[in-house]
Amino acid sequence: MSAGWFRRRFLPGEPLPAPRPPGPRASPVPYRRPRFLRGSSSSPGAADASRRPDSRPVRSPARGRKLPWNAGYAEIINAEKSEFNEDQAACGKLCIRRCEFGAEEEWLTLCPEEFLTGHYWALFDGHGGPAAAILAANTLHSCLRRQLEAVVEGLVATQPPMHLNGRCICSSDPQFVEEKGIRAEDLVIGALESAFQECDEVIGRELEASGQVGGCTALVAVFLQGKLYVANAGDSRAILVRRDEIRPLSFEFTPETERQRIQQLAFVYPELLAGEFTRLEFPRRLKGDDLGQKVLFRDHHMSGWSYKRVEKSDLKYPLIHGQGRQARLLGTLAVSRGLGDHQLRVLDTDIQLKPFLLSVPQVTVLDVGQLELQEDDVVVMATDGLWDVLSNEQVAWLVRSFLPGNQEDPYRFLKLAQMLIHSTQGKEDSPTEEGQVSYDDVSVFVIPLHSQGQESSGH
Repeated sequence: MSAGWFRRRFLPGEPLPAPRPPGPRASPVPYRRPRFLRGSSSSPGAADASRRPDSRPVRSPARGRKLPWNAGYAEIINAEKSEFNEDQAACGKLCIRRCEFGAEEEWLTLCPEEFLTGHYWALFDGHGGPAAAILAANTLHSCLRRQLEAVVEGLVATQPPMHLNGRCICSSDPQFVEEKGIRAEDLVIGALESAFQECDEVIGRELEASGQVGGCTALVAVFLQGKLYVANAGDSRAILVRRDEIRPLSFEFTPETERQRIQQLAFVYPELLAGEFTRLEFPRRLKGDDLGQKVLFRDHHMSGWSYKRVEKSDLKYPLIHGQGRQARLLGTLAVSRGLGDHQLRVLDTDIQLKPFLLSVPQVTVLDVGQLELQEDDVVVMATDGLWDVLSNEQVAWLVRSFLPGNQEDPYRFLKLAQMLIHSTQGKEDSPTEEGQVSYDDVSVFVIPLHSQGQESSGH
């Protein structure tokens, strides 16, 4: 899967050769909304919203366009924080073909028909412009399909074989695999991790070619062989909501949650800070009057705190500064994992942020087959604009309040997604604290697990 193929497939204009000689840049990534929103309408009240500049209409797929498993989707653009909606979404069916080794030990497709099928939902929260999120929405599912096709024989085996081509070099190979505890789900996790890495590289090449910048977080849910895999790189979130359970399915990656990893990198490679930042963390930004005083601090090897005497080098700007939603990496980014940002630098310096950013996701596995599913069991996936003002418990309360009384409504999951977004806009019936409004882009998938296995189309 070459960069040229992606350029021809997703970017307008003629492809440019690689390596690229000096000359005109490639055409920029065109702005677009998710394909399944074509022909979409806004939620009730949108007509009034068009006459009120302070209101933002909620968009959802047209009633006749079903998403996989009859999932609901809704989105709202930011309150003029940027010109475009920097969130992107994608969903559909994953068709994985079976391959085998040929005579020359190269992969050959046996037949064009699908051998293994799954479903895919993804949210991408862009920053620095919408380009990276658009590329990720266009690209990541293709990367994932290719990675899964490379290991599909291991996925369908009783136990993943040591050698994918069937050879047995050592009679104890199955025992070694068993002792390592390697299962089919580990191959899916590895495919997701590799797909994120591949997608990140594609985004870097394409944005450099078009002279654009930016990055995005990525939250992906994949259903395959009875299990739901949730891969997260960034600060979006997914939770499972059941009648008597709320289960987090992802973990947010921010400068605070990954402090020790980031400080460790700065410790090993201090040149990354170019003498402009201190890797040490203090409860607040130190001032000149703190020189010579003993103050609280912690370093990469510490989960606890200690005291140190303040030196002049400690007065530099902290590698991680701020707290909670205000925490920033190198005074710039609020996330520590994601895709893109290859060209991002600290303002007025040549200090790159990319070395501190990981594109590798954390993957959580939910064995759906082990759950006694009820009709109202759903997974809620949303970008951070939702979670900035709604807690897991508040989202679960909204789900449990709405679904039981609307079981005969074929559009109940779509309406629930819309209601979740309306609840971030400071409405009177919102469970948020009075006046609490999300001014960010917000995108939400509501995925009903009871529908798993049913055929439905999505693009």
